[in-house]
Amino acid sequence: MWVHPQFNPIAFSVGPLSVHWYGLMYLVGFAFFYLLGRIREKEKWRGLSGEDALEDLLFYGILGVVLGGRIGYCFLYQPSYFIQHPLEIFAIWQGGMSVHGGMIGCLLAMLYFKHRHGVGLLKTADFVTPLVPVGLFFGRIGNFINGELWGRVTTPDFPFAMIFPESGTMQPRHPSQLYEAGLEGIVLFCVMWFFSRRQKPEGAVTGLFCLGYGIIRFCVEFVREPDSFLGLRALGLSQGQWLSLPLILLGIFLIVRAYRVRR
Repeated sequence: MWVHPQFNPIAFSVGPLSVHWYGLMYLVGFAFFYLLGRIREKEKWRGLSGEDALEDLLFYGILGVVLGGRIGYCFLYQPSYFIQHPLEIFAIWQGGMSVHGGMIGCLLAMLYFKHRHGVGLLKTADFVTPLVPVGLFFGRIGNFINGELWGRVTTPDFPFAMIFPESGTMQPRHPSQLYEAGLEGIVLFCVMWFFSRRQKPEGAVTGLFCLGYGIIRFCVEFVREPDSFLGLRALGLSQGQWLSLPLILLGIFLIVRAYRVRR
């Protein structure tokens, strides 16, 4: 069996300031978003034109991801705790970010971008969503470095079984962070990048992302340990699975709508 290396969550320190790996992973994800966006904005049919448009989109997106991800985690997963301890909402370096909350934050960011630059919401979303899996990949690597969000207990002879001492037991578990990094990050990125190489009906690319991420997250949750403060919810599903179901339905709706409008 593998054993989690128990990385030091602090990458380096400068005086009293400590820089955490988790935060660095977010920065790397944003950097890749910008570089890949630079490549794609050259194709005029994507609709992202105008001076500083990509820079504005990235800036609004960073605010949306960080604020939406953190606030979403606090109030989708532990509302009562954070209502009683409001100052801990700002302790992002301790982990605790919600992808679903980050998506809501991105939606608000794109609405504001639409207001400032006059680019349609779905047009903007079709530009953004193929680049999102890169950020998801680095975010999950950050989870793995932190030794958090480990998987459920599995058999010792399972090829990827890993012991997470942080879990408080020496039982072999699924390294679900790496599953998500591979599926949400690498696989979904390849699918989205290939699908969006050519112009598609407006909203189809966004719909594929919602559908793809929703299905992947729903499936991986079967081997991911539910949050101890939540456990499993109705029908034996986790909170992440229940939050993914609307995303799957939205993806189907957007794809069907996109191709019906084109016809």
